Amino acid sequence: MTQSHPGISKAVIPAAGLGTRFLPATKATPKEMLPVVDKPAIQYVVEEAVTAGLSDVLMVTGRNKRPLEDHFDRNYELESALGRKGDAERLARVQESSDLATMHYVRQGDPKGLGHAVLCAAPHVGDQPFAVLLGDDLIDPRDPLLSRMIEIQGQYGGSVIALMEVDPAQIHLYGSAAVEPTAEGDVVRVTGLVEKPDPADAPSNYAIIGRYVLDPAVFDILRKTEPGRGGEIQLTDALQHLAETYESAADAAGKAGGPVHGVVFKGRRYDTGDRGDYLRAIVRLACEREDLGPEFRTWLRSYVTEEM
Repeated sequence: MTQSHPGISKAVIPAAGLGTRFLPATKATPKEMLPVVDKPAIQYVVEEAVTAGLSDVLMVTGRNKRPLEDHFDRNYELESALGRKGDAERLARVQESSDLATMHYVRQGDPKGLGHAVLCAAPHVGDQPFAVLLGDDLIDPRDPLLSRMIEIQGQYGGSVIALMEVDPAQIHLYGSAAVEPTAEGDVVRVTGLVEKPDPADAPSNYAIIGRYVLDPAVFDILRKTEPGRGGEIQLTDALQHLAETYESAADAAGKAGGPVHGVVFKGRRYDTGDRGDYLRAIVRLACEREDLGPEFRTWLRSYVTEEM
């Protein structure tokens, strides 16, 4: 069910990455358009934003990303052909992507990192809180993470990030958060952030996953943020500034920016950021489909028993 949230109506989806881990498949095809079963990964992300009540979606793109725009646009020739054939089911599925949301696009230009991509959204977002959804993380619609984050942002103000406990040996793949508990079991106050730390230096095994609800004050901080890890402008560095500036909701009263809180997510997340996890995501989602699952699960059991 679609929800609405006063003050938050816009979602930003950075989609300018080169997808080098999936070469050569991404040489001419954006990584966001790689299919997860029978929908491109990016469509799952837009659907998540819309379900949370964010129907105004800005996609930050780059060169060779035109297929993203085409996917969310009308295809009159294909629709006409399906209509003439009387194929109402496929026609509805084709039209679904173009009817999902009000889509906008801006080019990042130079690939200067996630922080820079978010900064490209400033003219569109204006002075209201907004959500950022990364396309590598698909969140199961049965686990409404984004809606919970929006709720917490409305309660505490400031910014909210999604956190997930990971094996400490894997924390170097993520941003890591130093946290303090709150009265709510799934909510923590973030006191510090480090981008992809060495496991020995990580403040915790709470990893930042690809969902954010941000106060627009982050734009001014990003404008002043120097390139960090990898020579890129890191969103984590800007959030670190907010976390150390506002130690509590009381500190933030009457000030722009506010504190940083984290929602600890324990639901179903499908990581399509690398090849192995991408394949696992396809298998898991296919197994759970009503139209594909029963037959696919039978085949999969047989394959594992006989071939493995």
